[in-house]
Amino acid sequence: MNKITKLGVSALCGSLAAVSSANAGDLSVTGGVDMSWISLDDDTTGNPIGIGSNYTFSGSGELDNGIGVALSIAMANQGGYSATTVTVTVPAMGDFKIGGGTTGSGIDRLDDVTPNVWEEAYATGMSNGMQTVNGSISGRGIEWTPNMLPDGVTARVFYTPDVGGGSASNDKGASGHSTTSGKGYDVTLELGEAVTGMAGLKIGGGISNADNPLAGQGDIEDTTIYATYAIGGLTLGYQWSEADLGTTTGAQQYDNDGYGITFAINDDLSVGYNHYESAQTHSDGDVTNEATSVQIAYSVGGASIRLAESSSDNQDYNTATAYDKDNTILSVSLAF
Repeated sequence: MNKITKLGVSALCGSLAAVSSANAGDLSVTGGVDMSWISLDDDTTGNPIGIGSNYTFSGSGELDNGIGVALSIAMANQGGYSATTVTVTVPAMGDFKIGGGTTGSGIDRLDDVTPNVWEEAYATGMSNGMQTVNGSISGRGIEWTPNMLPDGVTARVFYTPDVGGGSASNDKGASGHSTTSGKGYDVTLELGEAVTGMAGLKIGGGISNADNPLAGQGDIEDTTIYATYAIGGLTLGYQWSEADLGTTTGAQQYDNDGYGITFAINDDLSVGYNHYESAQTHSDGDVTNEATSVQIAYSVGGASIRLAESSSDNQDYNTATAYDKDNTILSVSLAF
């Protein structure tokens, strides 16, 4: 990890100086690179070599009144902007995270929590087009994680006043605006073993509701529930989700089922099996998109080596033979 010290937090808290002074903190940079080789059975692979990179700036500090402030700026592959979040931790109330373009907030953090040792079954080198649940996160919003709940209970509430208003804001407070959509909210709940009463058992779920950007259509609603169980090196998990688009023609709904099983042979070597299927309800005919993957992962220091053998049927919810594919992918990643 490379650190640029005594920057960032002072700038981050500068606008809060009228409330309380800030203590200097650190702005750190973390990142990584992923190199891969892919082979597609019975298909034209093209150039099999892939490379991706990402980095994140993170800063944190604390105000004189005990309020904590943290900043995260994430950059995706080829330097593309991913997300910015500011998290304010208020004692006896919890965390308030403000962000835009943010994956991993709201119900999106639960889009697929089935166990795997590398990636989801549909995310190992092929553009599968699988539709999971992502809720209201396309709009800039705020998420509250209360800290006064009983042990083993984690709840989060995400709200955005404009689902379609995902444009970047400038330093004067102007924001993007959508005239075709409105508010949205997500609620998630996760229960650990202190509540379930069984060591290694975790259950959870979430709901989401957002105004539909299409005039005259119903609200967009997402729902999911899941359970995972870990004992020793073995982890099992199952998840169900439903995405209702509120439409009357075209794609209308997705009903999803996924499960996975992983086993840690030792601290460095793990193997796993993951399966996911999504049934699309469509006015022109229903179709089920399926993906299966067997994976092995080995880590040593900051390096990880992963191998996946995957298959996909009816990619992009298309029943043509060309949308049934198999692939093998080898990946080497380095973290810094």
